[in-house]
Amino acid sequence: MDSSSAEILIDLGGFRLYKDGHADRAGGMESVPAGYDDETGVTSKDVVIDAVTGVSARLYLPPCIQPATDDDGKKLPILLFFHAGYFVVGSASWPPVHRYTNSVVASARVVAVSVNYRLAPEHLLPAAYDDSWAALSWAVSGADPWLSAHGDTGRVFLSGASAGGNIAHNMTIAVGVRGLDAVVPAPRIEGTILLHPSFCGETRMEVEPEEFWGGVKKRWAVIFPGANGGLDDPRMNPMAAGAPSLTKLACERMLVCAAGLDPRRTRDRAYYDAVKASGWGREVDWFESEGEGHHFFVDKPGSHEASKLMERVYVRKN
Repeated sequence: MDSSSAEILIDLGGFRLYKDGHADRAGGMESVPAGYDDETGVTSKDVVIDAVTGVSARLYLPPCIQPATDDDGKKLPILLFFHAGYFVVGSASWPPVHRYTNSVVASARVVAVSVNYRLAPEHLLPAAYDDSWAALSWAVSGADPWLSAHGDTGRVFLSGASAGGNIAHNMTIAVGVRGLDAVVPAPRIEGTILLHPSFCGETRMEVEPEEFWGGVKKRWAVIFPGANGGLDDPRMNPMAAGAPSLTKLACERMLVCAAGLDPRRTRDRAYYDAVKASGWGREVDWFESEGEGHHFFVDKPGSHEASKLMERVYVRKN
C-alpha cells in the first residue's frame, strides 16, 4: 500500500481527509426520512433534480400550506438552503439539518429547497457549485408541483451555513454575472442570508488562528486541486484580485451572520465590510452571536442565542 493512502492531512472528528484524496467519515452522514413533522407541522419530500449527476433536494411546505389542502392559491417565498459540512459531509436529510430546516420553514412560512450537492473528495470542487447552480435553476423554473403551485419566484431567498454560506454567496454572484435568462419571467433574488460563511485566503489574517488557517489550506488543496490561486480562488476569497465585483451580487438585500468565538468571524466581517464599501448600494446587515462558536444554531437549536438568530433571520412578522 502507498504510504500516502494512510497519511492523514485533516482530522476534524467527523471525518478524516488523507493525502491521497480519500476520506473516512465518522459523522455527518446519518439520515432521517422526509415526511410530516409532528413538532412543526411541516411536510417534506425528496426529489431528484438530475438523475445523471445524482443531484437532489428535500422540499418543504409550511403548516399554512399542505399538499392535500385548499390553500386559496397564495404563493410563498422560496428559500434555497445549502447545508454545512466543509464540502465533505452533510446532507439535507442529516438529522440536525432536517430539524433546523423544519424550524425555519415553520417560522418563516416559506417553501424550502434544501440542496444535496455532491460531496468532496469523491466529487472534487467545483462539483458542489455546479450542483447548487443546477438546483437553483431547477427551483426557480417551477419544475416541481410544490414549487409551481406554492412558490413565488419574485421572492427567492438564498441561505447557507458554513460551506453552504460560501455556496450561497457564490450563487448570488453567479446570478449577477450569468443571469437566469432561461427562466421567464426572470426570478428575483429578494435576499441572501450567509450563516457563518466559510471564506479564506492565501494570506493569513493577523488574528486568524494559524492552525485553523493551515487546516483550511490543506483541506482546500485536497477538495479543489484545480482552484485558481489556491485559497485566493474567488470562490473561497471573494475579495481576491480577479474576483467578480461584489456589485454583481444579485440579491436585493443581504444579511451576514457570524459567531463571536468562530475563527471565521474575522473573514466574515471583512466580507461584510467589503460589500458595504463596494458601491453595491443595497441593504447589507451584520448580526453577531456573542459567546458562541461555529454552526451553533444547528448544533444547539434550543439555546438563547440560537433563538435570537432565528428571530433575526427568519421569523415573519405578518
